[in-house]
Amino acid sequence: MKKSILQLLILLMFAAGVYLLVSRVNWMKLFRIEKMTEALEKKLGDIVWSDMEEQSIEEGKDFDRVSSLVAALCKANGIDSKKIKIHIIADAEVNAFALPDRHMVVHTGLVNSVKTNDELSGVLAHEIAHMELSHVMKKLLKQMGYTLLISITTGEAGGDAIKELLGMLSSTAYDCKLEKDADVKAVEYLKKTGISPNGFADFLYRLGEKDGSLGSLSWISTHPDSKERARYIRGEVN
Repeated sequence: MKKSILQLLILLMFAAGVYLLVSRVNWMKLFRIEKMTEALEKKLGDIVWSDMEEQSIEEGKDFDRVSSLVAALCKANGIDSKKIKIHIIADAEVNAFALPDRHMVVHTGLVNSVKTNDELSGVLAHEIAHMELSHVMKKLLKQMGYTLLISITTGEAGGDAIKELLGMLSSTAYDCKLEKDADVKAVEYLKKTGISPNGFADFLYRLGEKDGSLGSLSWISTHPDSKERARYIRGEVN
């Protein structure tokens, strides 16, 4: 009996020692996965953006408006706004999306569809949240895989793979959990900036109504259940 208890104690001590050892090892650092992913993301961002660069408007009232709102959100939330690369695209489609390496693409159709700066700030806060929570790479790694992404950066995958990647980011939804996480984080960003999240909720509700005055709605296809999201965003306000 005593021998069994002693053996059990030794086993428990061994298990505790292994757990302590494993918990103290920085596996991400050890295998350099984090650095490799950062390098991959930067390369992907450069490649994808080079495919869109000619469409970009880097000055004018829309660019200044979006830039000032992003700067305010970042300043209030301790985010380095200089790392966010803002691009305005002259396109009537109501859309905004994040590319790898913190490229933020905003269509003029979206800028023209919002009724207030609070509504626009809500959309921008949502896209910033996707960046800050590393959702862009999580989505790409899940849907395309590490091997294919690396082959895109080396030129082995070809132009079709780049188009597929861009199409995925601009017109395919994140899963429900990532979308809700981005919404909740966006509400946090807005509150810290002194902006009511109700504007963001109002915009989402109008998307859910499929308001004809909004024009071509890419954001409605990438952000389903907009009315439900508007309700829980309003619930986060209080």
